[in-house]
Amino acid sequence: MDHPSTLISAGNLAISLRQLGEYQRARELDEDTLARFKRVLGEDHPDTVIAASNLAAGLRYRPDPELDEDTHTRRQRASDSDDPEPS
Repeated sequence: MDHPSTLISAGNLAISLRQLGEYQRARELDEDTLARFKRVLGEDHPDTVIAASNLAAGLRYRPDPELDEDTHTRRQRASDSDDPEPS
């Protein structure tokens, strides 16, 4: 069900899951909840923005390893290109 109260409860459940260390389950629920809020209320509705914020906060607890690896690789390339050429 996509009633806003149900979606708010889903967001609260994701917070609880995160507090219990269930980071992946919390992230999946946050992503689903955000998608539903966007569909039901639109991207700029305050509840949608809160759901997006919850997802972002959750990502800080347990970053995506693939994203971390990609970021590390790109950072390494950027720092390598900043090094002066050897003489």
